[in-house]
Amino acid sequence: MKIEKPSASTAIFIDKYHPKSDGACAISIRVTFDRKKKCYLTPYSMTIPDFDKVMGEKPRKEYKEVALKLQSFEKKAADIVKNLPVFSWSLFEKRYLSNRGANDLINLAYDEKIQALKNNGQIGTAISYECAQNSFGKFDNRVKFTDINSDFLFRYEKWMLQQERSATTVSIYLRTLRTLFNDAITDGLLSREYYPFGKKKYEIPTSNNIKKALTLKDIASIYYYKPKKGSTEGKARDYWLFMYFCNGINIKDMCLLKYENINGDILEFERAKTVRTKRNIEQIRVVLNADTKAIIKKWGNPSRKPGDYIFPVLIDGLSPERERQLIYQITQVVNDHTKNIGKELKIEGSLTTYVARHSFATILKRSGASTEFIGEALGHSNVRTTQNYLAGFEDESKRETVKALTAFKKSFRPKKAMKTAQISE
Repeated sequence: MKIEKPSASTAIFIDKYHPKSDGACAISIRVTFDRKKKCYLTPYSMTIPDFDKVMGEKPRKEYKEVALKLQSFEKKAADIVKNLPVFSWSLFEKRYLSNRGANDLINLAYDEKIQALKNNGQIGTAISYECAQNSFGKFDNRVKFTDINSDFLFRYEKWMLQQERSATTVSIYLRTLRTLFNDAITDGLLSREYYPFGKKKYEIPTSNNIKKALTLKDIASIYYYKPKKGSTEGKARDYWLFMYFCNGINIKDMCLLKYENINGDILEFERAKTVRTKRNIEQIRVVLNADTKAIIKKWGNPSRKPGDYIFPVLIDGLSPERERQLIYQITQVVNDHTKNIGKELKIEGSLTTYVARHSFATILKRSGASTEFIGEALGHSNVRTTQNYLAGFEDESKRETVKALTAFKKSFRPKKAMKTAQISE
C-alpha cells in the first residue's frame, strides 16, 4: 500500500484580528503544512468589506486588479509547493521569498541604508549615500532594482560626465549602488541574476588621479618653516607634521586620540574607518619621536588625563553629527594654512592632510622599507594575508625603520638653523 506524503496547502488570508488604526488589515499568503501555519505578507492591506469585494466572484475595476495580484502571489506559493520533491519550510521560503525586493525603488533602499548608517554613527558615509541618492534621483527618480542593468549604468555614467562630474564622483556613487545590490542579495531580497556589476556586465570606472607625494627636501622645508609663534598657521604646520610622523594617520583618527593611547613612547590606536568593518581589530603602533612628543606638549590638552583627548578638537558626549562637523572644520583650517605654506615654499601641488599620509608611505618605500611594513603601518586591510604569516613587526624594527622619516635633518638642515628643533621652540 502506497503512503502519500503530506502536502502543504495555500490560501489568501486577511488578518482581521489585528486591524490598523484606519481599520485596514494585512493581507498574507498563508501556507499550512502538518498542522503548522505560516503567513507571508503581501504589499496589500485593506478593510474587511474591501477584501470581500476583492475576493468576490466578479470583482470590478481596482478590486479586480488587486485580486489578480493576490492570486499571482498565491499561485507562486502553490507552484513551489507542487514542485518541491519533499516539502520543508526552509526550501519553500528560499524559493518563495527570492526576488521579493526586485520591484522595490532604489530610493527606498537608500533611505533604509542612510538611516542605518546614521544610527551607527557613520555620518560621513551616510552623507556619501545621500549624495548618490540625490544623483540617481535626478537621473531617474522612479528607478527599480529590476530597471538597473549594464545599459542603465553606462547611460548614467555618460550623463554624469556630461554634467561635468568627475570619474571619481561617478565611481563613489556607483559603489554605493553596488553595496545596495549586495545587501539585497545577502538578505535574500534579490537573486544573483539581477546583479549588474562585474566582468562582461558593467565595471565601475576607477580614478586616474595622480597622488602627490613630497620629497625629503619638501618635508625639510616644511619642518624648518618658521611660522609666527603660537599662530594658527604654526598649529596647522605641526598637525601636518604629526600626521606625517605618526604613520600617515588621518586627521579623524588624530582627533580621536586620547592620552590612554600612549604607552611609554608607543602610540597605539585603531582606525575609526575599520573598527566597524573588522571583527579582529588590529592596532596600529607608532613610535613617538622627539618631534611628535614636542607637538603633543605644545598643542595638546594640558591635563593629560588618560581619558582626555590629546588634541583639543573634540570633547566627550558629542553627537556623531557634531563630531564630524568639528573634524571637518579642523581639516579645513589645516588644509587652508598648509596650502599657503606650500605656495610660499614653492612646493608643487596642493599641500593637504592627505599628502602627509601619502608622503609617509612613499618616503618609507624609497628608503627601502618593505611593502608589508608600510601596509601594517597604514592599517590597510588589504595586507591582512601578508600580516598573518609575517605576524607583524617588532617595536625595535619599527624604531629603526622610522628613522628614515627624519633623514632630512642631516641632509637638508638650513645653514643658519638654530640648534634646537623648530617644533620644540
